[in-house]
Amino acid sequence: MKTKLISIVIILFLSVTFTTAQNKGKTSFGILAGVNFQNLNGKNMLSDKLENNLSPGIHFGANVQIPIVPEFYFQPGVVFSTKGAKNTENSIITTTRISYIEIPMNFLYKGVLGNGYFFLGLGPYVGYGIMGSVKNTGNIESKNVDIEFRNVVEIGDPLTVPYYKAFDAGGNILFGYEMAIGLFAQMNAQLGMMNINPEDKRIPEDKSIVKNTGFGFSIGYRF
Repeated sequence: MKTKLISIVIILFLSVTFTTAQNKGKTSFGILAGVNFQNLNGKNMLSDKLENNLSPGIHFGANVQIPIVPEFYFQPGVVFSTKGAKNTENSIITTTRISYIEIPMNFLYKGVLGNGYFFLGLGPYVGYGIMGSVKNTGNIESKNVDIEFRNVVEIGDPLTVPYYKAFDAGGNILFGYEMAIGLFAQMNAQLGMMNINPEDKRIPEDKSIVKNTGFGFSIGYRF
């Protein structure tokens, strides 16, 4: 049911964007793919800082670039992105991976530089987790457990299952260079503003806070 709902939202979003783009004129479409370096920052249940490390992931998607005024554009898109973190404790490596469907809504400045264009942008994003897992390796038997997306974890829920909220939101900043033929490369950074750790009724006075942060590199083509 959730997958169908996400699909409907994306189709409606793209339909409205496409219609708007047709009415604006001089609008371009882009496809891109690249690598993420993500982390889960915040505090544990005792309010101690999380000691996680960056974890690599991937992203790919498409966007539309709609002119607002000369050299300024609105750039909404749809992106599949894998996020997460790594943690090493007592020779046990815990790798968390969460896959999101994201809708970035960036505002860009795009100026002529040489034979192409330099661009700089920022804006919000919203995301929804569709799948994920936590894997433990090291001095134990390798174990992979699927993540369950919950807003609230009840008292009787299993202790062996990792839980996260599905909804995420935050801010983007990006910059890059686009060649005259449409090829472009960019770097982006993301700062998650939502606590994706669910309310856990099994833990009295739980002070856990978990947020997505990271950066990535992309290459793409605009036509």
